Amino acid sequence: MEYEKSELPPYSAVAVPDWRRRWSPRRSRGVRFIALACLAFIVYAQWRQIESHPKASSTSELSIEKLNEDLQICSKLRSKPQDPIGLGRERNARYVDGHKPTLIKNATIWVGEPADGTSAEDARAGKGFSWINADVLLEYGLIKEVSKVIAISSLSSDTIVWDAKGRQLTSGIVDMHSHAGVDSLPGLDGNEDTNEMGSNITPYVRSIDGINVFDHQIQVIKSGGVTTSLILPGSSNNIGGEAFVIKHAVGKPDGRNETSIADLLADPDGNWRYIKMACGENSKRTYGKPGERGPTSRLGESWEFRHAFEQAAKLLQAQDDWCNLADSVGVENMNTYLPQDLEWETLSAVLRGQVHVNTHCYTVPDLEAFVDHTNEFKFPVRAFHHAHQTFLVPEVLKRAYGDSPPASALFADNMWYKAEAYIASEYAGKILYENGLTPIYVSDNPVLNAQHVVFEAAKAFGYGLPYHAALAAVTTAPAERLGLGERIGKVKPGFDADVVVWDSDPLSIGASPIQVWIDGTAQFDDPVELKKPILSAPSLAPETPAITDEPITTDNVVFTGVSKSFLSPSLQQDSHSEDLTVTVSRGKITCIGTCEAELEIATKSGTRIIPLQNGYLTKPFTVFGSSLGLNGIDAESDTDNGYGPTIFSRAIDGLAFETKKLFYAQKYGVTRAISAPKYSGQMTHQGTSVGFRTAGKHALEEGAVFADDVAVHYTLDLHAKSGSTSISNAVNTLRHKLLEAIDTNTTAAADPFTEAAFLAKVVSGSLPLAITTQSADVIAAVLKVKSFVDSAIALSSSRDSSSSGITLVIIGGAESFLLADELAAAKVGVVLSPLLSYRNGWDERRALTGAPLTNGTAVDRLVAAGVRVAIGTEEDWQVRDVGLFAGISYRNGGGALSEEDALDLVSDNVYDILGLGEKRGGRGEFVLFEGSPLEIGARVRAVGSGLGEQVTLFV
Repeated sequence: MEYEKSELPPYSAVAVPDWRRRWSPRRSRGVRFIALACLAFIVYAQWRQIESHPKASSTSELSIEKLNEDLQICSKLRSKPQDPIGLGRERNARYVDGHKPTLIKNATIWVGEPADGTSAEDARAGKGFSWINADVLLEYGLIKEVSKVIAISSLSSDTIVWDAKGRQLTSGIVDMHSHAGVDSLPGLDGNEDTNEMGSNITPYVRSIDGINVFDHQIQVIKSGGVTTSLILPGSSNNIGGEAFVIKHAVGKPDGRNETSIADLLADPDGNWRYIKMACGENSKRTYGKPGERGPTSRLGESWEFRHAFEQAAKLLQAQDDWCNLADSVGVENMNTYLPQDLEWETLSAVLRGQVHVNTHCYTVPDLEAFVDHTNEFKFPVRAFHHAHQTFLVPEVLKRAYGDSPPASALFADNMWYKAEAYIASEYAGKILYENGLTPIYVSDNPVLNAQHVVFEAAKAFGYGLPYHAALAAVTTAPAERLGLGERIGKVKPGFDADVVVWDSDPLSIGASPIQVWIDGTAQFDDPVELKKPILSAPSLAPETPAITDEPITTDNVVFTGVSKSFLSPSLQQDSHSEDLTVTVSRGKITCIGTCEAELEIATKSGTRIIPLQNGYLTKPFTVFGSSLGLNGIDAESDTDNGYGPTIFSRAIDGLAFETKKLFYAQKYGVTRAISAPKYSGQMTHQGTSVGFRTAGKHALEEGAVFADDVAVHYTLDLHAKSGSTSISNAVNTLRHKLLEAIDTNTTAAADPFTEAAFLAKVVSGSLPLAITTQSADVIAAVLKVKSFVDSAIALSSSRDSSSSGITLVIIGGAESFLLADELAAAKVGVVLSPLLSYRNGWDERRALTGAPLTNGTAVDRLVAAGVRVAIGTEEDWQVRDVGLFAGISYRNGGGALSEEDALDLVSDNVYDILGLGEKRGGRGEFVLFEGSPLEIGARVRAVGSGLGEQVTLFV
């Protein structure tokens, strides 16, 4: 048997014995007699069978009613769904009677498709796309009209008129990978329904049976402009079960008649079905137990897939045989009912082309194996999810079965969190698009907060994906892959009335909705609108940034076209110029200003001169609270320093340089990090943190470590119970240790590196105390501890009278805004990590999620109260986004922060909070950006690491 080289051999490709033998020319008469006798018996048996064929009216004991029902099922089995129409409907099936029409006036609209007459080739290149000025009429749950001007006099008197005031309007955002409702927030064991863990192969379970309609995250997600989400089962199983598309309108407050899961369904007619599958690490780690059950390897996973598809194929064949026979002899003559098996029904529907397949696959071997499965069992894949390595093998994707290759449902830059996410690229979307494939950006909520899934598309644009393709990646592209491309994802007549008006370009930093409509109904009664200027949208898509080449190093270089310098004014010749030159000699800045003499020397000597457009010269970024330098791949213990709730250690003793994380930190302007040992897991800390430079080669290199012991860290979030059994016990233990430390003589200590010795430095004021917690209640408890211990210090005769008490720092701080005044009064700094909390845990449940739901976020409240604030990173992949986090704070702060203030959130403020006098940013330590680092699309062009006499260029 022959088969394509790209396919695995089908199960039918087994060795077939060759029975063709040469008979002896001498055949005995006995053999001839036996042959004739067999032939006679066959004829007799066939005659008897025909004579005895049962008549349904006389011999069949089966229910004719049931048989007819089965025959009706046959017609359903043979049908293949079509994408439901949009244009031509009089009303949306989801429309609720009594809702008034809405006219949105003066909007700047992104239709979602190019102008009529644009060729497919030109459209892919972005030609024909533009923002248009028009009005939009929403009626009966549909977009009824999009016109330059829609006269109010032509509409019914009950029409609601809403003035967009020139703001930008798009279709609702579509998130193609979410677990909202099944992985409810805040995360609680009783509400966890993401994966069915009873078996690895569970095509028979459905996410719809676990969606919690009261999951507050459904509303938070909508506040980011997301109107539609594909709710998938989790990825622990190779075959996880059916998924469902919902809209984010729940109950009467959102304009619905009832509060139910069924009422959430985006397509009440259920034209298409969806299924989640997953390759790679998760299944073998979750279910594999050597000697007892599999899979324990990717080899075993392929068997699990193929065996499951084989069972589904057997059911499909049995059903087709029954249906064909019923058509041939009449259903009343059937001796059996239609074969049905609920365990394999969904998977057999996959093989019939009735179910859209979405598969979680990261790596090349996983992708290639699954493509082989599609060809062996003849089913298409709508999208590979996560898909970190798809950009490396576009031709493999194009070999998948079906009319079009799978899309890649991606994060913009979330990677390194496990081995299969280690090989990845922020440029994946751009590369895939250039190879004729479809990038889509998703949240995997709650892995990322789906409220900000449009931020993923914005970053993708910043990494080089064309503007129109980036916006399509969260609107038209996922809509099409869901089979709903004629109903959602565009602003056109006949489409569902799901639209969003934004306070700024949706692909700009900090863009937030002003109002969201689902099925024509406004979702927010009194939305918070941020104070931002109304800017006219560009008539053409913004220019696509170029990909940065591999870094090179040099000792001498000159930059022109620098608009702003945020280094010390003492380094700048002309503080008023907006066209600065920056010269670098032996890795250090020698001039900032007109620099005419230096520029002339550089020109004569052949020194490289690099022209910039809107260059920004800044201090380097500092990341505080991450695992940089202590971890290479989050989930791989061999790459990690390790942890333990009972262990107190120094980060400097486990510091590891020259990792991929540190390389990218430097590439994106993070030249410094302050990291502490882990307590029990990600974003937990215990021990002393170390301050180091990300470009260092080892801890003994001069300047690689700028502070051996920066702060003493403890964790008092929910993880604290793993080591102390209760949070109250953990707080009490901390109080006890601090009080004991008051009488510890640090100078006489035999071992200056013990926990007690470091705590003595804390109470003496020479080292800060950093507490990781999100809860306002715990912060209040810690403030009480500080007050009590400070009083004890003041009363102690053994303390230096100059000690003013403990320097306290809060890391996390999701609910810290509730104590903003108290923190300011106690002079306690807060490092927000994450910057934008989304109530992920119980101790974050009161966090502010921002406009349009809340008036500001924690950073706004803290800054207004006078609290010293910095921004940390929750996970190491966020080193690329440090400047953007500062940009969100700047753009959405209502003018409370200047550009310099915003940049200080990720640089100077860290040192001020910790009381570090360490000099940062200067002639040898700087970052040069092309474009503002606070905006999407800025590129790091040069980094002075503070080490050696060279500067690193990214040009």
